[in-house]
Amino acid sequence: MPRAGLTAERLVAAAADLADEVGFENVTLSALARHFGVRDASLYAHVRNLQDLRTRLALFAGGELIDRIAAAVAGRAGKDALAAFAGAYRQFALTRPGRYAATQIRIDQALLAGSPALRRTAEITYGMLRAYGLEEPDLTDAVRLLRSTFHGYCALEAAGAFGADRDVEASWDRAIDALHVALENWPREGRDPEETNTGD
Repeated sequence: MPRAGLTAERLVAAAADLADEVGFENVTLSALARHFGVRDASLYAHVRNLQDLRTRLALFAGGELIDRIAAAVAGRAGKDALAAFAGAYRQFALTRPGRYAATQIRIDQALLAGSPALRRTAEITYGMLRAYGLEEPDLTDAVRLLRSTFHGYCALEAAGAFGADRDVEASWDRAIDALHVALENWPREGRDPEETNTGD
């Protein structure tokens, strides 16, 4: 019988907080059970196993991330939207490290297909990039460029790997400038790169 007061939603929210405190990889059913003062078995009425919990956590955190991004980019376009998108992404990654780590795990495509958070993420991300005149397959290539740049920078920053005297914030701003230029001058699939910025 499910323990009174425990729900899947409460478990996932608590797991998200725990992930930020101790690291996503350290979130276990036992740790969560201790948090609620119950036996591990009490959790199985709400989640199937650890993988199920982590998948739910990933979807939950992904929803939080896109909510922040959506609020940041609202009413913006072009470089302003790109900078706002990137800034919200970076702030989430640095201030919610466990949640952010959860968003990076691989999830079964069948589960992703039914995720409102994923649909919203795609709408906002692709909508921003279409403002640069991109269509498929360039859209997917551009998304991968942005994600790898944002993730790589945030991972290195979080690890304290930037040791040069140059201000980290200034380097971030320059990276956004460079991405904006790259998106404006994107070498379209099937076109000669020399034709990309001819103005024709």
